Amino acid sequence: MSAPTKRRGFLSAPPPKPRLDDAEVQRVYPRRRLNVFLGIFLGYAGFYLIRNNVSLVAPLLMDDKGLSTLGIGLIANAVLFAYGLSKFFMATVSDRSNARYFLPIGLALSALTNLFVAFVPWVSGSIAVFATVMFINGWFQGMGWPASGRVLVHWFSTNERGWKTSIWNTAHNVGAAGLGVAAAAALAWTADDWRAAFWFPAVIALIVAVVAFFLIRDTPVSEGLPPIEEHRDDPAKVEIDDADEHLSMWQFVRKHVLTNRVIVLLAVANVFVYALRYGVLNWITVYLADTRGAEISDGITGFVVFELAGIVGTLLCGWVSDKIFRGYRSGTGMLFMALTAIALVAYWQVPAAAPLWISIALVAVIGGLIYGPVMLIGLQAIDLSPRQVAGTAAGFTGLFGYLLGATLASSGVGLMVHAFGWDVSFAVLTACALLVVGIMWVIGKDEKALMRAREEKRLAAEAEEAQAPTADS
Repeated sequence: MSAPTKRRGFLSAPPPKPRLDDAEVQRVYPRRRLNVFLGIFLGYAGFYLIRNNVSLVAPLLMDDKGLSTLGIGLIANAVLFAYGLSKFFMATVSDRSNARYFLPIGLALSALTNLFVAFVPWVSGSIAVFATVMFINGWFQGMGWPASGRVLVHWFSTNERGWKTSIWNTAHNVGAAGLGVAAAAALAWTADDWRAAFWFPAVIALIVAVVAFFLIRDTPVSEGLPPIEEHRDDPAKVEIDDADEHLSMWQFVRKHVLTNRVIVLLAVANVFVYALRYGVLNWITVYLADTRGAEISDGITGFVVFELAGIVGTLLCGWVSDKIFRGYRSGTGMLFMALTAIALVAYWQVPAAAPLWISIALVAVIGGLIYGPVMLIGLQAIDLSPRQVAGTAAGFTGLFGYLLGATLASSGVGLMVHAFGWDVSFAVLTACALLVVGIMWVIGKDEKALMRAREEKRLAAEAEEAQAPTADS
């Protein structure tokens, strides 16, 4: 009697399909890669349509619901806090799940949560209930990055992943811009009814979730295609050995993520990167008003150029890491963080009599430089861990970035400015940039060792293949 077949869960990663013939592989592979990339790009942009719409309509909520700035802050922070936790914990599920289902389901659930806010009156009647619902929204939001990371690591090999990841990472800028357009249109149609800024983007997100489902596929082998490392003759930096085969998922995560020196160092670096990112971004308007006498509109201009420059910087960082540093991400990170430190000092030391546009331009330079390492740390996490836990590794670094780095940037910078002034605050932020350079240097030694081992393996395989005809003869 044959052994019983183990039942697979609805979300379980699909099994491999029989390998297609070579001609079919060459025909199918490029189209599938384009489709899955479009799927995770559109899908991840969709999450930003419905991530934290509270901040966008805060004045309307305060007028209609009598909420204070403290209440708005608690509700908005509930999303980010939940997102930081979920990005790690949901990643441990995502690494064993079908990305084709995981990302669209997370997006659809987040959209339904926003519809709940818009159409159930008692949700917005209490700060506690509103914050709880938005915490749930933040948890569903955490299903986007891990599934996208799983797709990136399975469909795009090491020597192209920097450029592809940098392009994908701009999806959050596209989604955030889309939210502004969608919310503005909905508010205009409804005479500034704040609920429209929740339900209209949520409807768009539901449509995006359906589109993402039809585009995304989990892994090449589940489509009858060879692994990407084989297809592009580009071995992974990290592969599991035979001793790992018997490990449970938790043991695997503990070995390759929680006690992995490189991943832990990346998580620590992410704290300082996020502290620097939000330490500049969140305080642009206040800093320029205090030190340059700028108007609020000037500060908002700085905020916008910071984000727009981030798109250019992210793409440049990905290209540089692939084409100039040839996959050596730590070297790229050290370069960008060192330049960030220089730009930060220049921004800090601009004379009060200098034209304001100089400060705005330096804000743009900082934004362009810092968003590269923001992307790069997530990329390094999936590069420097086995692909079986790539999403978990990236989620672990994100957990530190959001829960510690963002907190340091908001509360920490505020306290420092209040107690010691801007000079001390900028000295600390500059130290954060230099600390990341030092951490990247330590990580870089391990990364170079992995790259050397990878190259030796590739050369050995080529030599074995070259000798094969001689042995047959």
